[in-house]
Amino acid sequence: MKSLIRIVMTGAFLTAIASAATWTGKISDSMCGAHHMTTAEHGKAKMSDRECTEACIKKGGKYVFVSKGKVYKIDNQDYAGLAEHAGHMVKLTGDMTGDTIKVANIEMPRKSSKKHKAAA
Repeated sequence: MKSLIRIVMTGAFLTAIASAATWTGKISDSMCGAHHMTTAEHGKAKMSDRECTEACIKKGGKYVFVSKGKVYKIDNQDYAGLAEHAGHMVKLTGDMTGDTIKVANIEMPRKSSKKHKAAA
């Protein structure tokens, strides 16, 4: 019986890994989506995407993920990396259902060695 449970658990784990996908895009907010209109929204002359996202979240907006101009809802709004990466370009891994993503991982994209060498 224990062997059967292990096989089922392993199969479920492998299925979860296989169904996860990774996208590159930006963590934004539902009030702004793909385009931050910083001057009109917050009464400041200029805000960064991060500052704008944080301000909109405080006003009741939800985190969203923007990739290739498309805005995706984020299912697990309490995921710790969302606040950390607000306004940043990221690599996001998760499962998509319709236009909603359940986040499994968020990380900053790594720079290629060519870009790194050129900057040195």
